[in-house]
Amino acid sequence: MPINKFEAQPQKLNYRSIRFLTSAPTLAQCPEDIGAEVAFAGRSNAGKSSAINALTSNNKLARTSKTPGRTQLINFFSLSEDQRLVDLPGYGYAKVARAMKDEWQRHLAEYLEQRTCLRGLVLLMDIRQPLKEFDLHMLTWAVEAGLPVHILLTKADKMKNGPANNVLFAVEKSLKEQGLSRGVTLQTFSSLKKTGLDKLERKLNTWLAPQTDAEVPTETES
Repeated sequence: MPINKFEAQPQKLNYRSIRFLTSAPTLAQCPEDIGAEVAFAGRSNAGKSSAINALTSNNKLARTSKTPGRTQLINFFSLSEDQRLVDLPGYGYAKVARAMKDEWQRHLAEYLEQRTCLRGLVLLMDIRQPLKEFDLHMLTWAVEAGLPVHILLTKADKMKNGPANNVLFAVEKSLKEQGLSRGVTLQTFSSLKKTGLDKLERKLNTWLAPQTDAEVPTETES
């Protein structure tokens, strides 16, 4: 499949120089809505924090504790004055009261719907359990809103290459059948072995470029 010209020579960013900026419980307390942001979202056991830590070569940047703590906040990390990565609250908490879950979900929805500098969403799914109910809710919302999504099928090291690629193609087929493939790209990924890290970086570089005026194509990255 042809590669978008912006993806052919993407801006190269140094993710190792990233620094923690701030945590915000609500949209109103987020940093100024300027520049470009890419948000990471996923179930609380999908390996979101591990992926961010692998990307930045900093095992302490995003917390990987299974106990909800800072994870209920929207966490901002600065790459430059106007380029940021955002760690969104994980969903699927088992030990949190329903009222608190609903509150976190409301703030998450407000961020996704109203943050104008949001360029794309990285949606993480455990490759052994892809396309859970909330994953589909997120994808449906993003496609309807015209927000590009890049799916990371995480923990790919738990499978051999053949079965992992079979899951990749099965997810791609399912998204097409459900009308959820527009603006969506996907790849396998392993934080442990750092596989797929280069493809993730290229996607982020494209989204965080100072100017992006091309549509994001639908493609599969294995």
